[in-house]
Amino acid sequence: MKVGLLFFQKPFASSHTAPNIYSMNNSFEREMVQCMNRFFTENRKRGFAYRLKQSTFNTQYVDIIVDSKEPGYYLAIECKSLKGKRLSFSSNFHKDKDGVHQIDNISGFISYTGRRGFLAAEFRGGQKNEAYLMPWELVLEYFDSAASIPIEAFRECIVLERIPGGYRLPAGLPEE
Repeated sequence: MKVGLLFFQKPFASSHTAPNIYSMNNSFEREMVQCMNRFFTENRKRGFAYRLKQSTFNTQYVDIIVDSKEPGYYLAIECKSLKGKRLSFSSNFHKDKDGVHQIDNISGFISYTGRRGFLAAEFRGGQKNEAYLMPWELVLEYFDSAASIPIEAFRECIVLERIPGGYRLPAGLPEE
């Protein structure tokens, strides 16, 4: 607790990036944490995005947790970075040791915690990388009716602007 208290007494760095409390191997996940914290700083909103430490013995339901007193920014974000033009439910997601699909586990976490869920998808390759935020409700619609989500569906959602060193959320999140 002492570390947490000291941490929250210090202001954010001027670079608008979240402190690297734990090492993050996935660069897209790190870029998304920075993206969300940059959004809060630029828009003077109270919120903080972070990753939980991964461990063999602990379940990690989502990649990024966002805490905020504003209910619209109390979030759970799952990140996927892939090559190609489709996000597949069979190859880009996994099942746990009990055979429960990752989508179902994330949905349970979102329901239990009351967070708003989003899928952050980065499509690598081609002319430039593209990244989007898709509301979890829409992810569930595709999960129930299709084997994958095409990039065109993501392009109709929240577009993340590519900037040097990561992404930027140019506008707020839509209301629920």
